[in-house]
Amino acid sequence: MVALFQRPTRLLSVLGGIFIFYALVVYLPRNQEPLYSFEYVTGTYDWSALPQRHPVSQITPVPKGPFRKMPKVQFDFASAPTPNKTRQATLADRRSVVKDTFLKSWNSYKTYAWLYDELEPVSGKGKDTFGGWAATVIDALDTLWMMGLKEEFYLAVAAAVTIKWETKETAINFFETTIRHLGGLLSAYDLSKEPALLKKAIEIGDLLYAGFDTPNRMPPFWLDFQKAIDGTIQPGSHEPSASVTSSGVEFTRLAQLTGDDKYYDAIDRVSQFLQRTQNTTRLRGMWPTFANMQSLDLSYESDFTLGALADSLYEYLPKMFAITGGVPMYESMYRGAMDTVTKHLLYRPMTPNQDDILFTGDVTVDAADEPLLKTEGQHLSCFVGGMYGLGGKLFDIPDHVTIGEKIAKGCAWVYDSFPTGIMPEIYGLLRCPSLEPCPWNEEVWREQGDPKLRKGFRNARDPRYLLRPEAIESIFLMYRMTGKEEYQEIAWRMFQSIKNATETELAASAISDVTVTGETQKLDSMESFWFSETLKYFWLIFSSPDLISLDEYVLNTEAHPLLRPK
Repeated sequence: MVALFQRPTRLLSVLGGIFIFYALVVYLPRNQEPLYSFEYVTGTYDWSALPQRHPVSQITPVPKGPFRKMPKVQFDFASAPTPNKTRQATLADRRSVVKDTFLKSWNSYKTYAWLYDELEPVSGKGKDTFGGWAATVIDALDTLWMMGLKEEFYLAVAAAVTIKWETKETAINFFETTIRHLGGLLSAYDLSKEPALLKKAIEIGDLLYAGFDTPNRMPPFWLDFQKAIDGTIQPGSHEPSASVTSSGVEFTRLAQLTGDDKYYDAIDRVSQFLQRTQNTTRLRGMWPTFANMQSLDLSYESDFTLGALADSLYEYLPKMFAITGGVPMYESMYRGAMDTVTKHLLYRPMTPNQDDILFTGDVTVDAADEPLLKTEGQHLSCFVGGMYGLGGKLFDIPDHVTIGEKIAKGCAWVYDSFPTGIMPEIYGLLRCPSLEPCPWNEEVWREQGDPKLRKGFRNARDPRYLLRPEAIESIFLMYRMTGKEEYQEIAWRMFQSIKNATETELAASAISDVTVTGETQKLDSMESFWFSETLKYFWLIFSSPDLISLDEYVLNTEAHPLLRPK
């Protein structure tokens, strides 16, 4: 089977992609008429025909309604005063700068890295990091649509529908392929209704569905192609918990669009596992950072976090509630998890001004079953502000919206604390004894703090910035939930800092150190989430609030908006 997965030659040159609109149209799903003409390429292997070696006796159907009436998530902007002309002009100018930044990166990708996964923004080369399936093209689709770049959108669609899901690699990252490729294609279809996109989403969905064909129907971290074909895939015994539990939003939407319940059945089994084990762990209410997906025993792991390796497990709880039309177990799991997070992982930093901000740390449960909090912050965990806000709105928990605001503002405070105006990847903070304000203690600062950093910081343990979106994500969501213009001003400050520190001749690059005062060192990396998340959130926060309303869409963890059922 090695030959089956050899990388095909590059299908399009830049010029060839421009003229692919005029190629032949083939059969499209649901017999819908195409909106444009594309050459549609199907992969060599038909994953939809792969027999299940561990079939299920009964398929759980995707909820079909009638759906409960959901509480409003988004602020009632219609009842608020219309921004004056000066404000409207300011927002228009900001959108223009964001779009120019996007186009600079996009045009360089087209010129130097077309159909590679990523552009190296300093050296001007393409590289493949996710199987060579044009991750940047797929991730950029819905942002192109939102920005009104329709010619570029259909150029990208023409390229996307030629992906054959074949690669020189022997396996793919199940989680990353789900959130980027499946999520990106479904979102672009929901926005444009271009049927070729749904057909391509079904193809990758069927490939990913093969990952659930294990003895206990739990997916693996790595989806090995040959093992999938042979029916010998096994889930892992020490998997990052987010990676094997965060495909619910995408597979639910795929089931809704296709009417095929198998996709929902697959992820519902994972959700049922989470519900069964939530109160069996060493920190009841939360799931550990790593999970044994073979034994399904989570009772012995001792580390818990909302940051890297576990983040989207929690993020998807309120989002699954919304996209399923209100399945109760997701509210129950959210409430249980956040009760534990609020009690054990939230902390207030000790700062000279007693700033009213909060952060989440990491907990290790010791031999005496005592939870020990480590007051490190991660850029990744800045999504928590938006998650608290969304849960607070959907489940009518006003205190959670307040907590969400304090976490979002805490992330903004960290951005403002460094010379570049950007948050590091990982940093440590001094801690107040409780979630209430505490007086500044200069002696503790001298003993534990880093004198090179702003007072309140113990360190900047990983000073990199990787073009991450999580801070602007929460700032955007809190703006849409509260209507407060201050979040737009925070966002603009963040955007200017990011642009100044990361811009290269071609695009934007991750940087090695946010603590420097001069020129930043570029790492020659620009992950596709620069297009799908970071720049999208900046575009949306300065756009009309009815563009991707939070009452109509759920954004997956890669910021791909998927329509909610009505």
